[in-house]
Amino acid sequence: MELLLKRYFGYDEFRPMQLEIINHVLQKKDSLVLMPTGGGKSLCYQIPAIQLEGLTIVISPLISLMKDQVDNLKANGMKAEFINSTLSQNEIENIKERIKHNDVKLLYVAPERFAAEDFKLFLLMLNINLIAIDEAHCISEWGHDFRKDYRSLKILKTMFPGTPIIALTATATLKVREDILKQLTLTNPHSFISSFNRQNLNLIVTEKKKTVNKILSLVKKHHGESTIIYCFSRKDTEKIAQNLRENGFKALPYHAGLSSDIRKHNQDLFIKDKVDIIVATIAFGMGIDKPDVRLVIHETFSKSIEGYYQEIGRAGRDGLPSDCVLFYSKGDIRKHKFFLKNIHDPLTRNATINKLNQMMEYCETISCRRKNILEYLGESFPEKNCKGCDICIAPPEITESIPTQKLVYEEITKSYSNDNLFEKLRTLRREIAREKNYPPYIIFGDVSLREMGLYLPKNNEEFLRIKGVGQNKLSDYGESFLEVINDHIRENGIFHQESLRNNFEEKNNLLSNTYQKTKEMVLKKIPIEKIAHKQGITTGTIISHIEKLIDKGNIIDLNYLVSSKENLNLIKSAFEEIGIEKLAPIYDYFNGKYHYDEIKIVRAILKLERNQSRINTDTDYHKRIEQIKEIYPNAYEPWNKKEDDKLKQLYDLSVSVSEIARILKRQPSAIKSRLKNYEINY
Repeated sequence: MELLLKRYFGYDEFRPMQLEIINHVLQKKDSLVLMPTGGGKSLCYQIPAIQLEGLTIVISPLISLMKDQVDNLKANGMKAEFINSTLSQNEIENIKERIKHNDVKLLYVAPERFAAEDFKLFLLMLNINLIAIDEAHCISEWGHDFRKDYRSLKILKTMFPGTPIIALTATATLKVREDILKQLTLTNPHSFISSFNRQNLNLIVTEKKKTVNKILSLVKKHHGESTIIYCFSRKDTEKIAQNLRENGFKALPYHAGLSSDIRKHNQDLFIKDKVDIIVATIAFGMGIDKPDVRLVIHETFSKSIEGYYQEIGRAGRDGLPSDCVLFYSKGDIRKHKFFLKNIHDPLTRNATINKLNQMMEYCETISCRRKNILEYLGESFPEKNCKGCDICIAPPEITESIPTQKLVYEEITKSYSNDNLFEKLRTLRREIAREKNYPPYIIFGDVSLREMGLYLPKNNEEFLRIKGVGQNKLSDYGESFLEVINDHIRENGIFHQESLRNNFEEKNNLLSNTYQKTKEMVLKKIPIEKIAHKQGITTGTIISHIEKLIDKGNIIDLNYLVSSKENLNLIKSAFEEIGIEKLAPIYDYFNGKYHYDEIKIVRAILKLERNQSRINTDTDYHKRIEQIKEIYPNAYEPWNKKEDDKLKQLYDLSVSVSEIARILKRQPSAIKSRLKNYEINY
């Protein structure tokens, strides 16, 4: 699975929970996935779409975002399309023909498509292998963004009873989660709830006085970086956008009072980095997949904590530090209450008032803001200091002048010194994006460019090790970016010293704090369930951590994690017979007697044993060769015609590989390799 991840998306490892969710989907089981914005929800259905035969349907309300999502997948080498109201009927028919000929793996559609009988009949003719419902909270009246079109999705289980459904959302209270499951009538669904903690977001609430001057101060600090400013009214968006333009900033408004063409045009300029700042009502953002927004400002507080967290979630989707500033005045409650008169249902009205009160409590709290939000969403936060909000660490005062101290509190252990090269790479990215009519982030995200500046890859092999660089992007853009990097190296007299080259090894061996904590607890022989509870993640994710630790060369005693020595030996024997690449054949071999978690632990133990064996033999290469030749005297010797004839004869007699290896006195791997030369798959 990691090979697919690197080939198509350019990442070396999965984030917490992703692999567990993907395996669950591949077993054709229904799922509800709660993962914060930027947490990697999309991969949870995109990887299975590659693996499964047939078509994956992705249902999303974000029509304005679909083209960018599909362009991004195509840039990664995947066959994806979308059908929505922006396409002509002729374009739609062409896409349908390609789908019929199995030339599309992922199809993005809006929920209103399911109101059309002809579209439903078309889908019934196809081999639908997976249905992904994005922004699943939209189906619940208890959510912050209810959409009636989503209620038509109830029919999916009736239309495709054997097809797994994965529902995904970034924010949902317990009540909303229960409603999602009820409305979609999922079959024995498993809920995967990731941590909502976005550590890279810095949460600041400040007094709403001289707001325009303070906004100018903030955008000056983030000059040249993408910024979203949320306002309560259309009038405010126009006023602030105008003020910013008068002060030399590239800023545009976005609200429902503008024509759809102007809204689309303004959004497009923002996504393509032609405009730095969008000043908008909360209608803006659902269709934004821009990973490099560095500042989100709320000129007025949101109507709910869920809505607020969804809105600030558009900052720092790439994981880099980003600021979220809210200007608070208790008097703004009058603006919100003005619209309460339009809510006639008493229950809905009371629920709306409660959410407003909770939002105001958040703004007025004197305790950690991160803890406040996470506990509202049902997640505990035991840390005494989050190191990322204005309560835990006093922020610099926001004034008219440009602040000398950054609002970013997260300690950064590595500084990116090559800002000059970063700007050169950004320029190249912008030029390529303009030629292809793509948003720049589809070419490469800021994280990729920063890594290029830090590690200075000098060839294709090193470039492929940069985060976000897969085979397709290496082929399409590698030459251009390497030319800029190598020119920069020559112009500045930079040499690939041993310490610089070792950066790649350091990068590959670097493990996150979550992995390190897992390692520490396993060394103390703490049970998996307790480790998972302490980390706030599932047992499956902990076991994935353990496998990654082993792959990185860590030596850990894992035998205490297996239920019995007998089970350990039985499962090991099955792996040795079948191979360790896949888990499902082992699970089927024992007819489901052993849980996938136990099978994965045994696989980790096998990998550990092989690593230890490799360490023991690699210390002296010549000694290793001698050890092999003691068992297989003909190992590493040239093959002759007599041996080839004997090999074919033994194969025709259905003699096992291990027995052929013994007879010909060669390693089993050499026997398999020789057979493949004759196009024989053994």
